[in-house]
Amino acid sequence: MLKSIVSLVAVLFSVSVAQAQSFPNRPITIVVPFPAGGSTGAMARILLEPMQAVLGQPIIIENVGGAGGSLGAGRVARAAPDGYTICFSHMQTHVLNGAVLSLSYDVVADFEPLALIADTPQIVVTRTAFPANDLKELIGWLKANPNKGTSGAVGIGGPSDISAFQFKQMTGTSFQSVPYRGGGPLLADLVSGQIDINFGQASTYIGAVRNGQLKALATQAKERWWGAPEVPTVDEAGVPGLYGSYWHGMWLPKGTPKDIVAKLNAAVMVALADPMVQQRFRDSGQSIWPRAQQTPDALAAFQKAEIERWYPIIKASGIKAQQ
Repeated sequence: MLKSIVSLVAVLFSVSVAQAQSFPNRPITIVVPFPAGGSTGAMARILLEPMQAVLGQPIIIENVGGAGGSLGAGRVARAAPDGYTICFSHMQTHVLNGAVLSLSYDVVADFEPLALIADTPQIVVTRTAFPANDLKELIGWLKANPNKGTSGAVGIGGPSDISAFQFKQMTGTSFQSVPYRGGGPLLADLVSGQIDINFGQASTYIGAVRNGQLKALATQAKERWWGAPEVPTVDEAGVPGLYGSYWHGMWLPKGTPKDIVAKLNAAVMVALADPMVQQRFRDSGQSIWPRAQQTPDALAAFQKAEIERWYPIIKASGIKAQQ
């Protein structure tokens, strides 16, 4: 029996090695767990061609929106751990959803970290006709009109929702939260004047701000953002400490062989080192993480730290939704 077990282990090991050596031999799917039209999908598409060149196989981008990104992320969690299904997402699906939603998977235990990709701060924006031109005027209007303002959020308990909760607590204001399936539909309604405010990722809104379609009141960072240096920080604008950002990463299903993880991570690193990719990320308002932070271990450590940072805030907010 012992010999049989040893033989079986040897066979399984040899099969695993052979699979890793031949990987990839068919198209790879990158799941973006939000509707098309948002910045997350745009970032995935920037990496498409350089990663295909390294891996020698087509890469398909598939948008699977809904439930704050949990539907798409759940699909990746349940996929075969063979390297052919990747999740490209941000802190909402792999940090915040774990504290807010009743998920059928674990945001840490059911994934293999692949790489940290980029980061962009959150920014407080309003529709152009909104009667406030800075953060102090916004606070004054909201206090004079309790629960009449509307703020958009992707899902329930996402970065925008958490920032809106913190803003209310810090300023003593009240307004309504309007949930959306993704950043694209939210942006469309904000530009058209259907909602008033958003605490969203700067890369999504900076184009509309530059085109005069939205007003930017403050960036949620300690220092002024290089993408819009004319916009004051929340500290300067009157709500010190209201910090927030959307950091993006890539994950694989748990159990993906380490050799395959290493091959995919190498392809990501090559893509992120491409000067054209770097310029396109910068043009879209994204800061690529330093090379030393683009590893699976760095993503795992950062995700853990973010969970430890945000879960107590979410618990205090009382925000909870059933999937």
